[in-house]
Amino acid sequence: MSGTPALHPSPTAPAARDERLAGEADVLVIGAGPAGSTTAYHLAQAGLDVIMVEKTAFPREKVCGDGLTPRAVRQILRMGIDPRPEDGWIRNHGLRIMGGGMRLQVEWPDLTEFPSYGLVRTRLDFDQVLARQAQKAGARLDESTTVTGPVLDERTGRIVGVRARPVDADPRDKSDVVTYRAPLVIAADGNSSRLALAMGLTKRDDRPMGVAVRTYFTSPRHEDDWLESWLELWDTTPDGKRHLLPGYGWIFGVGDGTSNVGLGILNTSRAFGRTDYKDLLRRWLTSVPPEWGFTPEHQVGDIRGAALPMGFNRQPHYDRGMLLVGDSGGMVNPCNGEGIAYAMEAGELAADVIVQASGRPTAAAREHALQAYPRTLKDVYGGYFTVGRIFVRAIGHPSVMKLATRHGLPHPTLMRFTLKLLANLTEPTGGDAMDRLINGLNRLAPAA
Repeated sequence: MSGTPALHPSPTAPAARDERLAGEADVLVIGAGPAGSTTAYHLAQAGLDVIMVEKTAFPREKVCGDGLTPRAVRQILRMGIDPRPEDGWIRNHGLRIMGGGMRLQVEWPDLTEFPSYGLVRTRLDFDQVLARQAQKAGARLDESTTVTGPVLDERTGRIVGVRARPVDADPRDKSDVVTYRAPLVIAADGNSSRLALAMGLTKRDDRPMGVAVRTYFTSPRHEDDWLESWLELWDTTPDGKRHLLPGYGWIFGVGDGTSNVGLGILNTSRAFGRTDYKDLLRRWLTSVPPEWGFTPEHQVGDIRGAALPMGFNRQPHYDRGMLLVGDSGGMVNPCNGEGIAYAMEAGELAADVIVQASGRPTAAAREHALQAYPRTLKDVYGGYFTVGRIFVRAIGHPSVMKLATRHGLPHPTLMRFTLKLLANLTEPTGGDAMDRLINGLNRLAPAA
């Protein structure tokens, strides 16, 4: 421990007589995905006492494309993790874009702020790697534990802990209920975020939402060292006619004999909510070469789906002792559906704010310091996410997407600009003309 002052607890509500105290800490982190584990790692590194509460047991599967851009790679390195190929990390050079009858490969930009490579690692053990790194830093982890609700200070309404029980316990048996207590709680429990809902924080309907579905196939393309994105998905009907499908697809080689294959669709599309996304994926794959192996007999596991909460669709990100990190706060990039990098970055930002608050001498001063978290998030991402919301409204129309694909892909310089914009990969100061233009757009766009 580094000797960082512990956070002084607020007055707490008395525990019910049939509840046992499972643990006390400076900070509780609910959820041990990328958001929670990154937050816990940086807090523990700073010397704070941290407990992570995770409802599943590692390793566990999560619906994801498994692709990590240079933004995510930077956060992995900042956690002291060495992504060596011999340890199962698959490096990639950039993005291969398919559309309009064309094929274009765009390398990740060479920047001072970010590494010039991406990674692929399945969520089956990626989350476990992060959680174990947080434990190595000193965080405690309780797995297979379901949080059932907040513990509130009766006088202030401030969260001072959570109630929980074993995931396999009978919900009617109150003897299994335990409490965890801390003056600060991180809600990193995903898109549904029952904890945030219990605290009265609901989703905003004016923010974009996506849906992604994916599965795995044994494939000779499993060692492909480019992330492949299909900007046009075509469906061939029994009468031989081809129709443009409302979405985008991906093919990411996992390196273990399989490829992650999936697609996403935005709620700005007219087809959102009226489409069988699993069937949409099956129909798209009938149009790719059969030698790639994306046929039913080579499928590994079911087609699974998940929601992608985008553009800060739940706010405020700090309220009465609770900070939202990752999907619980809608931190998915609207432009490309990337969530892991932003969850990890926000986790580090949240940890820094909490560490600064821990050094303040009074409750009022600590509360004032904690208010910096939502302001920092808007300063860093607000303008960019506003640009992203405008972007997704435009591409929600298949005709716009088709036009952009047909006229954009023939121009490599334009596509390099597009990659920088969509992946949010620019030099923060200086840089080339593309960087300056993108940064200027982000600064001019209002943060909301």
